[in-house]
Amino acid sequence: MESVTLLSNDASNFGPSPRMPLLFIGHGNPMNAILDNTFSRTWKEIGQSLPKPKSILSISAHWITPETTMVTAMERPKTIHDFGGFPPALNEQQYPAPGAPDFARETQRIIDNPPIALDYDWGLDHGTWSVLLPMFPMADIPVYQLSIDYAQPAEFHYELGRQLRPLRDKGVMIIGSGNLVHNLRRIRFEGGPYDWAIEFDQVMAEWIESGNHRAIVEFQKLGELAALAHPTYDHFLPLLYVLGLQDARDTPQFFNADFDLSSVSMRSVIYR
Repeated sequence: MESVTLLSNDASNFGPSPRMPLLFIGHGNPMNAILDNTFSRTWKEIGQSLPKPKSILSISAHWITPETTMVTAMERPKTIHDFGGFPPALNEQQYPAPGAPDFARETQRIIDNPPIALDYDWGLDHGTWSVLLPMFPMADIPVYQLSIDYAQPAEFHYELGRQLRPLRDKGVMIIGSGNLVHNLRRIRFEGGPYDWAIEFDQVMAEWIESGNHRAIVEFQKLGELAALAHPTYDHFLPLLYVLGLQDARDTPQFFNADFDLSSVSMRSVIYR
């Protein structure tokens, strides 16, 4: 375990702050971090339109910790290149944002259940830095991550998101990073999105717009459609945290509502 000196939990860090927007971002292909395409350009535009938060909390599909939930608490999180087979230009990317050990401890404090462990080993995986690199290229905002306990049911993740709500009023911008449809077994480079992918994406969009959180939490009731959209549902779970964080003041606005490689929905949503 890395030995660090945590920043002090100065009460002023957690005082009233302008309420931060809330985002679910479809991150898709890691190459989006460095390509000039519709997705990355929109991330850049969104970043320029957002207020500057005190910190960013990312809930990424790529940090799975079975039977435990952890929050990164190091002062200098490393950039994790958790992929293979991509050009050197991608592997050379660094996102040297500072960590947020004070907010990590505050996150640990406000969550009643489950117990949250502090982590000093993980860092920023590509679900986090690949979208933050275009959004906030200066890497001057402290960033930390919350892990996903894949052993828990969907309801667990939604309720944990609800417990995170106070952070939005303390200056923390929370981002869920996954994909609304994510089936890498069925990717193809031609032919457009599959009918089942379009159907699942549209059903979720309708439920998000109408605030039908119960139906989304119970998405597996869609049977074969859900299984096709998510053979594993790690990329769906970050959405549940974001939905749990939403309140009556929030209005959803979609962006990047398109597909990549036929079976990956890039549809994203911002609440503000």
